[in-house]
Amino acid sequence: MSKENKNIDNSEQVLSFGKDLGKANVYFIGIGGIGMSALARYFVANGNQVAGYDKTPSDITRALEDLGVAIHFEDDFDLIPEQFKNRSETLVVYTPAIPNSHSELNFFKSNDFEVKKRSEVLGEITKKTFCFAVAGTHGKTTTTSILGHLLNECNVNMTAFLGGISENYNSNLILNGTEVTVVEADEFDRSFLTLSPDYACITSMDADHLDIYGDASELTKSFKDFTKKIKPKGKLFVKKGLPISGITYGIEDNSDYTAQNIRIEDGSYVFDVKTPKTIFKDFKFNLPGRHNLSNALIALAMSVEYGIPQPQLAKALATYMGVKRRFTYQIKTENLVFIDDYAHHPQEINAVHQAIREMYPDDKVLAIFQPHLFSRTKDFADEFAMALGQFDEVLLLDIYPARELPISGVSSGWLLDKISNPRKKLVAKDSLVEAIKETSARIILTIGAGDIGEEVKTIKKALEVAS
Repeated sequence: MSKENKNIDNSEQVLSFGKDLGKANVYFIGIGGIGMSALARYFVANGNQVAGYDKTPSDITRALEDLGVAIHFEDDFDLIPEQFKNRSETLVVYTPAIPNSHSELNFFKSNDFEVKKRSEVLGEITKKTFCFAVAGTHGKTTTTSILGHLLNECNVNMTAFLGGISENYNSNLILNGTEVTVVEADEFDRSFLTLSPDYACITSMDADHLDIYGDASELTKSFKDFTKKIKPKGKLFVKKGLPISGITYGIEDNSDYTAQNIRIEDGSYVFDVKTPKTIFKDFKFNLPGRHNLSNALIALAMSVEYGIPQPQLAKALATYMGVKRRFTYQIKTENLVFIDDYAHHPQEINAVHQAIREMYPDDKVLAIFQPHLFSRTKDFADEFAMALGQFDEVLLLDIYPARELPISGVSSGWLLDKISNPRKKLVAKDSLVEAIKETSARIILTIGAGDIGEEVKTIKKALEVAS
């Protein structure tokens, strides 16, 4: 287990670059979002008064309430604490997932409050620090989490804002100083263009968020625009094969940084890292899947370039425990394995499938998938069908709409028809446990970025009772 996460629940340390925002109160619209809640935790530790709105209660909002954050769940200006209605003392932060019709957001905008997107605030916080930014359509959260853990364990004065809950810290914020920041550079809504990193990496550039970009070429252009945000003496790291120049990294190839001599020992990867100058031997990494190994490699590469010695990095990486909902084992026994993962893009599902087949080559696997967004389902229906069809059995939940309205003809039933595997079924959430009980598969997998994560506890309890 890593050292205790510092200063999350108190304000003993004054975080001076947060004070530069100049407001005593910070009000969040969409405070339950994973990125928003990390910022909220940061401002709590900073000594600001924090409150917010979200659509529904969750483990994240409950954890914030435990820190003293006032949260309500109706779009109602009267429910906002009075001190946050003081225009001169309140910064309002919102997520692009909030609809334009939101009455609280419109009130603040029309009454000349200082209103900023989450990404703009993150840009302000990080601009006076040495900033590591992790970009890519897949792998951002795990890579950021690994990098933050490495730097923290190696006693770097730093803060890491994570897009998931770290298993090491049980938080999406690692807080250990103000000189260095580690952030996810989110391509959604072109948010990453508000950052000015010193070191940046790009893990992947697969087509996604086409509701924002229109086509893949616009997404690629946005990533290239992001590279121009790197500070003049900064460094860019890219997965080998991407159409952008930089320090390359890859698995068993001729990249600048390469993972090689890879083997599995006691369920963990052990591997060497070839750098432009030398070879570092015998790193141990506990997460399964070549995609996760690639994420560990780029976190190591950025840390090496920053100047951290290999022995410290090797010791730190061996203690990394992962991110919740990223290939998270819920049950792991001789007769039953239950894994939960956030995968919501076909390439991410392929990566999870590869990891499971590597670890459990002879076992049957039941995949339970909740599609996320009507637009993503429409844009990648054939790819989703191919990815899901690789599993032995498939259960599909209805599409989680998030910020979207339905699209005519796009449904989970439509997607189900495209899956060639005959062992497939459309189920409602309230019938899910009964459907799972019918399987003979030893491996149960839940995947998706919607509210399927809220079902995991129920599924786990039912499986434990049945076994």
